[in-house]
Amino acid sequence: MAYKEVTRDELSAAGVQYGHQTKRWNPKMAPFIYGSKSKNHVIDLEKTLIQLRQAEKLLQSIGAKGEKVLFVGTRRSAKLAVKEAALRSGNFYVNQRWLGGTLTNFKTIVKRIKALWEIEESEKNGKLALRTKKEQILILKEKANLEKSLGGIKQMRKLPAALVVVDPKSDEIAVKEAIKLNIPVIGLCDTNVDPDIVTLPIPANDDLQESVSIMINALVDAFADGANLKMAPSVLKTVVVKRERTEGENNFNINNRNWNRSEKSEKPTN
Repeated sequence: MAYKEVTRDELSAAGVQYGHQTKRWNPKMAPFIYGSKSKNHVIDLEKTLIQLRQAEKLLQSIGAKGEKVLFVGTRRSAKLAVKEAALRSGNFYVNQRWLGGTLTNFKTIVKRIKALWEIEESEKNGKLALRTKKEQILILKEKANLEKSLGGIKQMRKLPAALVVVDPKSDEIAVKEAIKLNIPVIGLCDTNVDPDIVTLPIPANDDLQESVSIMINALVDAFADGANLKMAPSVLKTVVVKRERTEGENNFNINNRNWNRSEKSEKPTN
């Protein structure tokens, strides 16, 4: 690969290994869990890397074919990362509430996108200014609503070749629509997620912005490599380097020498 692959140490520094409380886990995530510490599950970063490499190969292939990817992340921890990744790579994103039918009823969505285009065109050619003040207010309000819900996909002329979803549990509707249409779904799966609902699960913390950012950037870098794109560096990547770890996270670190591997408690079982 021409691009720099993310390392296990970088994943650890970003907090990718931090899972949810053990009582909140999904047993189907057991193969991806290293153990537990302080009543929280710890994700096996070696498994994360294996799954990540597979996802990178898929996105490289998609990029090489000139196809596009839809990044989905409606949680606060994901909003900036998916938007930046899509804009940097010429792909699409949804970081607000998923509109039912975005994929399965795409023809209707396209009509709404065209309505947004028409409003934008009327602003450019001066036709909007010819309307009454009341009409202008209503039209601009409609534009704001359309931009909020469809802004990230307003250039999407056809269905994407794949979805990258930060939390398949939160955005399960998006996942179900894609699977129904045989669109592969790459999902960042925390320890409370059912990995079987996506095509290619990648075990990773989905609550920390640093974790989400490093994972999304790794995936979009692979796409760009396949598409032979030269992207501007992510401004979110620096967060991982500059961020100070909390005392609690240091105690929870999988690399902490004070944590004997035998202390990983009961190995998850179904």
